[in-house]
Amino acid sequence: MTVRFPHRSRRGILLGLSVPQLTLAALTLMLLVATMVSTGILGVIALAPLWAAAGALIVIRRHGRSLIDWAPILARYTHRRRTGQALWLARPLTRPRQDGVLHLPGTAASLTVVTPGDSANGAAAVHDPHQQTLTAIARVSSRAFALLDPATQNHQVSSWGRALAGIARTGHIATVQVLERTVPDSGDTLTRHWAHNGKPGQAPVAGQIYSELVTSAGPAAAPHETYLAISLDLKAARRLINQAGAGLPGAFTVLEQTTASIAQAVRTAGLQVTGWLSAREVAAVIRTAYDPKALAPLQQWSPAGRAEADPAAAGPVVQVEEYDRLATDSARHATYWVENWPRTEMGAGFLHGLMFTAGVRRTLSLIYVPQGFESALRDVQRKKAAIIADASERARRGQVDNEEDSVEYADVKTRERQLIAGHADVALTGLVTVTAETDALLDAACAHIETHAVTSGVDLRRLNYQQPDAFTLAALPLARTAL
Repeated sequence: MTVRFPHRSRRGILLGLSVPQLTLAALTLMLLVATMVSTGILGVIALAPLWAAAGALIVIRRHGRSLIDWAPILARYTHRRRTGQALWLARPLTRPRQDGVLHLPGTAASLTVVTPGDSANGAAAVHDPHQQTLTAIARVSSRAFALLDPATQNHQVSSWGRALAGIARTGHIATVQVLERTVPDSGDTLTRHWAHNGKPGQAPVAGQIYSELVTSAGPAAAPHETYLAISLDLKAARRLINQAGAGLPGAFTVLEQTTASIAQAVRTAGLQVTGWLSAREVAAVIRTAYDPKALAPLQQWSPAGRAEADPAAAGPVVQVEEYDRLATDSARHATYWVENWPRTEMGAGFLHGLMFTAGVRRTLSLIYVPQGFESALRDVQRKKAAIIADASERARRGQVDNEEDSVEYADVKTRERQLIAGHADVALTGLVTVTAETDALLDAACAHIETHAVTSGVDLRRLNYQQPDAFTLAALPLARTAL
């Protein structure tokens, strides 16, 4: 089985121009006409530098965007730098704290982790009062996909697609996030196993050698962790929530029913939900994303060997934003956006090289946003109309035909046929966060990731001037979508 992704459209609102480009062009044209009427041609000539600057902002592109498209991003970044928001410090709690508040920087500051009183296994969820979502996070395990035979791989990929389609059809799931990350192994699990099962006294020489090996080799490993986050849209599920008792208790009831059916669906895709995270486990996952070195003490303090943390201490102690990276506690991070997925036929395991880059700590997030049938069909019709209109305008001007339009039109037609056939529509966003201890190590790790991304058939774009929000989306299993 091979996979190929549709062409990512770069089409704007009109003639390939985005909203900021069209706005600037319209304002410039209005000013040009007013100048011509009031001062004549001499006034137009006198303002030539202004027209040239406006044209440069519209036409010149940098990292896939025109200069005017970069303007709001740069303005927000400059505002954060000038107002001191680029540096975030955890403040000591001088007032009674609210239970469950995660105390995260930026747009995630209002998130709280809540646990229903009748939860038998202590499973918790993250409540976002602004976006009106309730998110449950599961720890997921699976067999090594790369070691499976092709038939089994194809079956699992198809099963995952069917699971996503079922999730999209519910109508009340806002976001699904799959997060897979590498973490520095503290060696605590291996040490616990050796302490309970090893008997070095029965073989003094071998026992001493094994003890030294466990001590030295354990922390050198880089285990992989996978999490599945399901975000319930509280507005869309209002009727079900009211039927279940209303309020957060009713929302938890609906969420538990939804997660139970999702766990069953993903099992056919070769994934095993090993448990839904408790409040302290959610806090530990977030904490170790900001501070990877905290994993060892968190595991050692936990009686069960699983990292747990106080939700109030989930956020970083310090966070410093730079234009192309983020510094938090004991680590440096750089987040990339998967701008283009493979546009040629690739095997189902095309991401293997990116996910198993030796010596690189990284987090891969796949964020799925279900699209309703009506909205997806309207989007298809809008794109078809835009492609046809642009082609007609080029033909009127006598310009040559654009093959990119033909490829994009074929992809849109395929999507339309799939929608009419009853397939669910899901928007996919891929994000990759690279983590290292120093800036030099981060630069080297980013170079490795960019190289392996090329061999995997994906195009990565570093999210400059947007690193804090990008890190929250990519490195934390919170199933958020706003950047």
